[in-house]
Amino acid sequence: MNENNNKRPSVDLSQCNLCLACVEVYPQVFRLNEAGFVEIIEQSEYPEDEVEDAIKYCPEDCILWE
Repeated sequence: MNENNNKRPSVDLSQCNLCLACVEVYPQVFRLNEAGFVEIIEQSEYPEDEVEDAIKYCPEDCILWE
């Protein structure tokens, strides 16, 4: 089993400026919830390349792997 299957992305909401770039580019992973915060869509596995791109391009560096 690939080790990465156990990783889950996370958003540090205290650092997030709600630019919503992650939501716009990767809506299969990130969404804006009813409370107005970015959240991770629950999945059994996360697309590593897409999450790595979101981490790389997040202006606040608030996306990370758990």
